[in-house]
Amino acid sequence: MVALKEGQKAPAFKGVDQNGKKVSLTDFKGKWLILYFYPRSFTPTCTVEACNLRDNYSMLRKKGFEIVGVSGDEESVQKKFEEKHELPFTLLADADHKICEAYGVWGKKKLYGKEYMGIHRTTFVIDDKGVINKIFLKPKSNVHAQEIIEALK
Repeated sequence: MVALKEGQKAPAFKGVDQNGKKVSLTDFKGKWLILYFYPRSFTPTCTVEACNLRDNYSMLRKKGFEIVGVSGDEESVQKKFEEKHELPFTLLADADHKICEAYGVWGKKKLYGKEYMGIHRTTFVIDDKGVINKIFLKPKSNVHAQEIIEALK
């Protein structure tokens, strides 16, 4: 699973967001970034997590955070997810799992005894110098924004 550690330089990434815009880690140079990985748009837990970040977006922005969500969904699915839930942040389409693999969140999962490959729900808080400040393995979706703020006090 995640081989990255806190205090380590965040892996560079490039992707396309829900609007077809190219986005990379360098776009956030000098800013703090909440980079959260979620398995699939529109699934119950992923929706709760996205909506918790949405509902706390202004507070997180006031504290200096940018937010980027990443899943294996296509760009068009990310756009529908953004529109349906009025998400004010960037969602990257990572259908080839390159970003997920770079961050060590693509791997074996198990559900009802069946193994499959998928994205492990994980959040990386990256500081203004591009260093991983905090990693949340299995974040609490319904209070994730509060979890982030509390951990970084």
